[in-house]
Amino acid sequence: MSTRAIVIENIWQIAQEQDKALAPLADNLVLLESGLDSLCFAILVSRLEDALGVDPFTASDEIVFPVTLGDFIALYEAATVDAAA
Repeated sequence: MSTRAIVIENIWQIAQEQDKALAPLADNLVLLESGLDSLCFAILVSRLEDALGVDPFTASDEIVFPVTLGDFIALYEAATVDAAA
């Protein structure tokens, strides 16, 4: 399964578990407008670390905060490539 698919699947699962209504998931969706709250994002980052074996927020000295869903997915895609290298 691709990194993108894993991220999207986990977002849907967390939204359902936390009873959150999601905005349509598109690359240009601003994360703050996604329907997920800070607890949901904390759960998401934790689950993605388990699923992908990386946490891009702690793996680098340079902190990058994604603004859109596309940015978020790209951050994880780059981190998984870097971890495999």
